[in-house]
Amino acid sequence: MDLRTMTQSLVTLAEDNMAFFSSQGPGETARRLTGVFAGIREQALGLEPALGRLLSVAHLFDLDTETPANGYRSLVHTARCCLAHLLHKSRYVASNRRSIFFRTSHNLAELEAYLAALTQLRALAYYAQHLLTTNQPGRLFFEGDERVIADFLQEYVTLHKGCFYGRCLGFQFTPAIRPFLQTISIGLVSFGEHYKRNETGISVTASSLFTGGRFAIDPELRGAEFERIIQNLDVHFWKAFWNITEIQVLSSLANMASTTVRVSRLLSLPPVAFEMPLTSDPELTVTISPPLAHTGPGPVLVRLISYDLREGQDSKELSSFVKSEGPRSLELRLRPQQAPRSRALVVHIHGGGFVAQTSKSHEPYLKSWAQELGVPILSIDYSLAPEAPFPRALEECFYAYCWAVKHCALLGSTGERICLAGDSAGGNLCFTVSLRAAAYGVRVPDGIMAAYPATMLQSTASPSRLLSLMDPLLPLSVLSKCVSAYAGAETEDHPDSDQKALGVMGLVQRDTALLLRDLRLGASSWLNSFLELGGQKSHLKSVPKTEPMRRSVSEAALTQPEGPLGTDSLKSLKLHDLGLRNSSDTTDTPELSLSAEILGSSAPSTVNFLLGSEDESEVSEAPEELNSKDRIRGVGSAFPEGFHPRRCSQGAMWMPLYSAPIVKNPFMSPLLAPDSMLQTLPPVHIVACALDPMLDDSVMFARRLRGLGQPVTLRVVEDLPHGFLSLAALCRETRQAAALCVERIRLILNLPSPPV
Repeated sequence: MDLRTMTQSLVTLAEDNMAFFSSQGPGETARRLTGVFAGIREQALGLEPALGRLLSVAHLFDLDTETPANGYRSLVHTARCCLAHLLHKSRYVASNRRSIFFRTSHNLAELEAYLAALTQLRALAYYAQHLLTTNQPGRLFFEGDERVIADFLQEYVTLHKGCFYGRCLGFQFTPAIRPFLQTISIGLVSFGEHYKRNETGISVTASSLFTGGRFAIDPELRGAEFERIIQNLDVHFWKAFWNITEIQVLSSLANMASTTVRVSRLLSLPPVAFEMPLTSDPELTVTISPPLAHTGPGPVLVRLISYDLREGQDSKELSSFVKSEGPRSLELRLRPQQAPRSRALVVHIHGGGFVAQTSKSHEPYLKSWAQELGVPILSIDYSLAPEAPFPRALEECFYAYCWAVKHCALLGSTGERICLAGDSAGGNLCFTVSLRAAAYGVRVPDGIMAAYPATMLQSTASPSRLLSLMDPLLPLSVLSKCVSAYAGAETEDHPDSDQKALGVMGLVQRDTALLLRDLRLGASSWLNSFLELGGQKSHLKSVPKTEPMRRSVSEAALTQPEGPLGTDSLKSLKLHDLGLRNSSDTTDTPELSLSAEILGSSAPSTVNFLLGSEDESEVSEAPEELNSKDRIRGVGSAFPEGFHPRRCSQGAMWMPLYSAPIVKNPFMSPLLAPDSMLQTLPPVHIVACALDPMLDDSVMFARRLRGLGQPVTLRVVEDLPHGFLSLAALCRETRQAAALCVERIRLILNLPSPPV
């Protein structure tokens, strides 16, 4: 059914139901039902022209005609899902409203919830129109005046979100996903209660997590609590919640249900430098140093997974790297005969927003990969933010990748074909590890498979980012907290936030983390520099000593008086600038800078995923402090007269509106890398989600590579959330999406297709 027909059908049903309930007398229930159907008619009629406008131009932002996907299409699809549900419910009401079995209260509550969602979706459609008219043609990420985007996003964050986390939770996804999302949401709000009461000594167990009965039976309460949690609790809460699958009980259950493999060993790679041959001249070598950033040299943990026991995997040399994991540290079952070494090797980097999870969290689907591909997999357990901010994770992943290439025989592979694979944050690290390998002159992987990767961490907005308003797995504020932590500029707690509700232990945890961070930054008088763009060595700006130290070493390292693109500084680097310049603007081989600088004190800096104007020196007003003139400035003034979206009722979301230049580092935001760097990437295969707030990251990255003539494919799966690989065993749709990832890896490794 096309959009106009759907809207007209819904309006006709709404008017019919209005007429019926308005004739039922002056009762409160009849009045509310009449009002809700009047609201449905009003919002549907207002939404249809806006969606039609977006749909008419959406094709201009696709990668190609074979891949119709971008944030504008996703917004239209999401609104259509809401309209379709209201159409179905309106038909049900019209058919059953006279029945004695008609549950008036239940249907009224559901209609009111979806009306609230439809109202907010209409606001998102106007926001998308605003981006469409103010952005440069053909570009998904906003590249205009940073003050305009700051005003736009300040308006955006004040929108009410709770309606998307109650009865409407996950309405845009495939039905098989929704019960899981409901369980997760109940667990989240229950975990949030335990987290707040942590000072009383209550321990959070798996059984206590999902027993929030009152949240299960009261969707409105759950939605309100969910909204409060995502707005106010810090990154440590999300780190703890996302790591809940690694507690002993849940991890044991997951492993019982997963594929049985012969080898699953956690290895600890010692921080010892080694030599790697240059691809241009194997007679020459380059030194691969151990990770150094922030905390100095330290071991790197990796997990070797193999379905068969292969030559080299039971060697004494490899056993010397094994690290104990307790009772399940070794799943090595000796067999009479060993399988020969595989031609291929997969190096995997897990997701988790740079702040959470390990290879153990992703082990279930990695075991399936090991069986289906018949190759060993090495998954890297990089250090996590905020304790280990950028560039520590990149250094560890690059070191582990080079170690795997050099010692592939120990891992059960000849190393003829090597694939880098990762999801979300891991996809980001796959790209940056490959860029760094090319810049060092060592072997780059034969291909990259990135599932729903994050390629743009700069403060900006795009149509797919608007989906974060309703996404239960990637809310806006959580994205902001994760990137702030990874950039080494974790957001300070606002005195009016609910952090005070964490009690004594929560405050101690926060203050201890801040103290350790400051000690770490103060001790870091050296800097392990990155490969600088354009063949130029970095030059640190002097910083007044009177300012307090709160900025990360990495951020200071990227503050350059002269950038790689001529007179443009790294701070002013924009995607549009890169798109207009060709590879001749930079040298073909970036130069390795070995200089070490002593950091002085630096100004406070906060990084947010969407919010930002780097030139602002003060934090913008909190939403409740904005006057009426400020509230309608920017996109708010584009709303039609009489339309007022719902505003957040949980208090102001305190989100600073400025960011650090480090998020524009191409080793942090590979979408901003110059052409000469992107041309060093191997073939790239991206698997993205149509309903993912990060969809535009994949589309724009694929478009940039395609424009440079680089081999790239983009496949977009429908109706699944970000992180579907961790849900691979949940339903048929997630299994098919996971199989698509395996197919892409198989192409890279030149493996034969499995028999049908």
